[in-house]
Amino acid sequence: MNRRTFVATGASILATGASILATGASWMLVRGAEAATQHGPSHHSGSGAVGTAMDPPQMNEDMQRCIRLCRDCHARCIELLDHCVTLGGRHVAPAHIRLLMDCAQLCTVTADFMARASALHDRTCTLCAEACRRCAESCAQLAGSDQLLKQCAELCRHCAESCDRMAIHSAA
Repeated sequence: MNRRTFVATGASILATGASILATGASWMLVRGAEAATQHGPSHHSGSGAVGTAMDPPQMNEDMQRCIRLCRDCHARCIELLDHCVTLGGRHVAPAHIRLLMDCAQLCTVTADFMARASALHDRTCTLCAEACRRCAESCAQLAGSDQLLKQCAELCRHCAESCDRMAIHSAA
C-alpha cells in the first residue's frame, strides 16, 4: 500500500466513524420525533401555542421516508468508498471519491435537519438532491457489471427524488 492510498484509506475510516456517530444521533432524534407525532400534542411540552410562524415542519410519512432514504444513501456511499478503494483504478478517481463523500455527508446533514424539524431543512434537501444526482451519475458511469455501484446509483436517484419532493413541499 503506498502512502497516498494509506492516507486516503485513513481519511475514509475517520469520515466513516464520524458519519456513524452522526447517523446514530440522527436515529435517536427521529425516534423521539416519531414518538412525539404518535402521542400527539397532549404529550408535548411547551406553551401550547398552535400555528405560529415559528412552528417546525410536521413529521409525516413523506418526511420519515426521506429521512430513511437519506440514511440508507449515506450508509451505501460510505460502504462504496471502501469498495471503490478495493477496486482501484478509475474507481478511486478523486472526483468520484469526493462525490461519494459529499453525498454521504449531505445525506446525514439533511436527515438530521429533518429529524429535528429544522425550518431550514428545505434548503438542505435541495442541496442533498443535487449531490445525490451527481453521485448517481458518477456511480452509473463507473458501474459496468458492478452491482454495488448500480445499487448506489439507484438509491441515490431515489433519495434525490424524495429530497426534491420535501424541498418543494416545504417551500409551498
